[in-house]
Amino acid sequence: MTKPAHAYPDWRPQKAGPEFAVRIVPAGAATPTSGRAPHQPRRRRLSPEEYAGGVRRGDRALLAQAITLIESDASARIDEAQALLANLLPHTGRSVRIGITGVPGAGKSSLIEALGTWLCRQGKKVAVLAVDPSSSISRGSILGDKTRMEQLAREPNAFIRPSPSGGALGGVARQTRETILVCEAAGYEVILVETVGVGQSEIAVRSMVDFLLLLTITGGGDDLQGMKRGALELADAVCVTKADGPNAALAQTTRRLLQDSLHYLAPPTPGWPARALTCSARTGAGVPDLWSTAEEFLQTARANGALAGRRRRQNLAWAQSMLEEALRNRFFLRPGVAARRAAWEQAILDGKIPVTAAVRELLALGGE
Repeated sequence: MTKPAHAYPDWRPQKAGPEFAVRIVPAGAATPTSGRAPHQPRRRRLSPEEYAGGVRRGDRALLAQAITLIESDASARIDEAQALLANLLPHTGRSVRIGITGVPGAGKSSLIEALGTWLCRQGKKVAVLAVDPSSSISRGSILGDKTRMEQLAREPNAFIRPSPSGGALGGVARQTRETILVCEAAGYEVILVETVGVGQSEIAVRSMVDFLLLLTITGGGDDLQGMKRGALELADAVCVTKADGPNAALAQTTRRLLQDSLHYLAPPTPGWPARALTCSARTGAGVPDLWSTAEEFLQTARANGALAGRRRRQNLAWAQSMLEEALRNRFFLRPGVAARRAAWEQAILDGKIPVTAAVRELLALGGE
């Protein structure tokens, strides 16, 4: 199916080049021997201030380009990205940040599309940050979520941005926090952050959102898994998906079991007992209830100060993670470490040196 143009913010229709124009060649003039278009000049690199202005105006193309700048690992562009964020920071912090996680197959993308579409039709501006699994070959985004959310992509108030996880622990891209800020500055009122749903994803997304929704299903062992603490103790709400047709009754049974389990766990947000719900992305049943639950949560968390405290702690955790990453990168760039690293790794692979001794050796080189 052909995708609408606005589903790809970087896309622009290309004007016909000179090779398609009718050319009148005067008698005696040299006839062009090539049908190639003349070299097109490169797009002018915008300043951080120009990017910020475009984001604030709601220019979707510049919003997409600004996020690309934020996601760039090129050292030459890091200062530009930070200048852009400094320009946008006064206009951030006003959105509702919702994390959606769950095991693969729980229907995260389908539910996000149903919820996002419903919110858009209530007049909300919704940004979806779908953290895609990275290709093991190119390390780029597979872009599966964007191609699946066709209905949501057609909504003028929706913006979908797939980002490669890059193998990041928890399946959340390293720059997701900055991307949230850029989308907030662009006026998006609800930010939905989807993870790839692997291992530590709940912990990673918990550190950057206000409300964490955990999705589960019936008939896949999740009834028992829900009894375990794990991800359940981090969630502000748990939703049993695909609660339609013959599965509706079983979904209600699973919901009751989960609600009973939640009573035995300390709530992750003070003053808010986590809830178990059901919904169907196919029929839309339960989707409005999800949003009502999120709104009630936000009202409670704002009133008792839990939301403000959570965001302050998230900023501190963000700073600490950035510091750790910077120190790790700086360590491996030290001349002694860089020169020895390949041989060091090969010695570990060959089993020629105990791992503990190898680490101590490299640390000693890095301390020189």
